[in-house]
Amino acid sequence: MDEKLAADWVRRWDIQQERYVADREERFAVLIDVVEHVCRDVAEPLVLDLGCGPGSLATRLAGRLPRARVIGVDNDPFLLALARATRPRQADIEYLQADLAESGWLKWGPVDAAVSTTALHWLRPERLADVYRDLAGALREGGALVNGDHLYDEQPGIRDLAEVVKNRRAVRAGVGANEEWKAWWEAVAADPALRGRFTADELRGISTGYGNRLSPQEHTRLLREAGFAEVAPVWQSGDDYVLTALR
Repeated sequence: MDEKLAADWVRRWDIQQERYVADREERFAVLIDVVEHVCRDVAEPLVLDLGCGPGSLATRLAGRLPRARVIGVDNDPFLLALARATRPRQADIEYLQADLAESGWLKWGPVDAAVSTTALHWLRPERLADVYRDLAGALREGGALVNGDHLYDEQPGIRDLAEVVKNRRAVRAGVGANEEWKAWWEAVAADPALRGRFTADELRGISTGYGNRLSPQEHTRLLREAGFAEVAPVWQSGDDYVLTALR
């Protein structure tokens, strides 16, 4: 894919995502802070980016940790094509197609850190539990899973307040009128420059269907049952969390 065309669509993706995560760049920074600390004594850390999409986090990770090898996995061929076309030339990033909803996706180890942003909520709870067990087995002792996602508190009053905080933060940040996720995909499908390279199915996006609304408490339970030693949020804005699990 043409690099400029891909870069334009990735920029548009990033703006679209800020509609749902007004503090997205801060969340990226916090995620990378954790990875940087966990990997501080590792000469060439291996970091997995789960559900990497068009490479927004992987690119930022490689910029902060130039010695790291980053492997981004996703099951969407179009988003992976954007990621590959916009991969910084000096970055050690590899993008691979893999479906987290199916067993056998994890082929690397030992892993120093695994990260994910706004992706694991697409997995059914029972499948997410399997992914957590896979990661617990692949991460080295002291390694970490760092997940930035929307988590919904079990307490209804707190859950409602988190929604209020998120919405008011979006108003203050001026992102409420940003393009919606579905509208972005509709624009992709309508772009004649893309239709010559990708199938209609690829331009429709495959991150659709089931989405879990698990609480931070439920994620913590699943992670501890999978074998992680310590689990807690290290950052929160409304219902948007960075949840860290230490192996």
